[in-house]
Amino acid sequence: MYQIPFEIPSYTFDEAMERLHATKKFGIQPLLESVEDMLAELGNPDDHFESVQIAGTNGKTSTSRYTAAILMGEGKRVALYTSPELVCLTERMEVMGRPVSEENFARGMAAAVTSGERVNARRSAAGERPYDITEFDLLTVAALVVFAEAGVDVAVLECGMGGRWDATSAAHNIKSVAVTGIGLDHMRILGDTLEAIAGEKAAIIKPGRTCVLGVGTATPASVEDVFLERCAEASVTPTLLRPRDLADAAGEMHPGVPREHADLPHAFYEVTSRPARIGDNLVLDVETGVGGAEVHAYRGVSAPRPGYQAANISCAIALAEHYLGHALNEESLLRSAAACPTPGRFDLVSAEPPVLIDACHNPQSVQTFLAAVRGIDPDVASRPVLLCAVLADKDVEGIVGLLAPEFPEVYVTRTQSDRALGPAELAEMFERAGRAPKAVFESVGEALSALEGVPLVACGSITTAGEVAGVLRPGVQGGEA
Repeated sequence: MYQIPFEIPSYTFDEAMERLHATKKFGIQPLLESVEDMLAELGNPDDHFESVQIAGTNGKTSTSRYTAAILMGEGKRVALYTSPELVCLTERMEVMGRPVSEENFARGMAAAVTSGERVNARRSAAGERPYDITEFDLLTVAALVVFAEAGVDVAVLECGMGGRWDATSAAHNIKSVAVTGIGLDHMRILGDTLEAIAGEKAAIIKPGRTCVLGVGTATPASVEDVFLERCAEASVTPTLLRPRDLADAAGEMHPGVPREHADLPHAFYEVTSRPARIGDNLVLDVETGVGGAEVHAYRGVSAPRPGYQAANISCAIALAEHYLGHALNEESLLRSAAACPTPGRFDLVSAEPPVLIDACHNPQSVQTFLAAVRGIDPDVASRPVLLCAVLADKDVEGIVGLLAPEFPEVYVTRTQSDRALGPAELAEMFERAGRAPKAVFESVGEALSALEGVPLVACGSITTAGEVAGVLRPGVQGGEA
């Protein structure tokens, strides 16, 4: 059993949050050495379990959740690390499907902070510049400590951004990886072309690891080539995920027809039933195999989710197989898929009146979300109203241009994020797009009070989904870890 190799202070949850917030001044630092040195200082807690890692612009959180659920169904003691949270930071770390307790979150943070202080003290004594330890550095190190102390078998690690410099890539224990897809996001850090962003995410493909390439990596060919070249460099044979019918990947792929690659193993999925209303089941068949050898068929995989989750569920099935090295138990898989929660993803937080939230926050994820909306309700006039808030550093014009014609009425607001776009500016953009908002609100709480009793869809950023969920579905229960 893992033990922290030095004394650490006893933090309260509030103290842990204060230490975490103090790191925001460092922003995003593309550096792995700081996390690697902090983990080494802690005796490498990541050496006490194994991990799978998932990257991608969109779909990686859902794929991570389904992968964790499937591995739990296979009898593994599983941890899950995702970002960002919807309501409370403890949601980022789960053990056996439940967020960790505030007490254990604070303990992990105390270990991470102390290891950083020790590393930097040694660097200063040696005349070296101390590391600027970021929020995500601390959270990732804290999570790996919490998971090691909880005695997990495997952790599912979602990349926060990119892959090459993502803090999760400092873990030594990654056995299998997946990339769900590529879109234009975080361009200031990752690059301003699909190919450049693909290169950053492809860096998680390393010798000795197995790899699944999701449907969003198949087109355009120039993007797929980035991944295939990286696989060749690392001597990794990837499994390519494909829909039997391209319509089953609507919103998940860039324009173009995927190439066949008869020399590479494939996994296929086919949607056999789509939900007719929110809460109805998506049903799909998946065929895959380990290393391209024996084909494993899973029929009637069902979940109360929209059609776009078919690609994520299928990617998770293939990734879980790769990690385990054998076929899945079909009965366990069916139970795991049906019960897996996807907070903030086409998430009905209130049934009466219906309030649907979605964390779509860039044009690609908005397109995917709207494909699901159209599949359930093709008539714009009969859809709920839209409540929208976005972050200023996103492609706001692209988001607004897609959302404006899809809802009968639009209301705009701002979230509490310091990156939030002002509601007046957002209102002007909707007006230019041909859908002038019915009202402008200064906060999500004000908007929800004014729209009480009105069926609505809330989207535009992850913080939008989170703040609505926090009002309408308050409270996050800590788990055993």
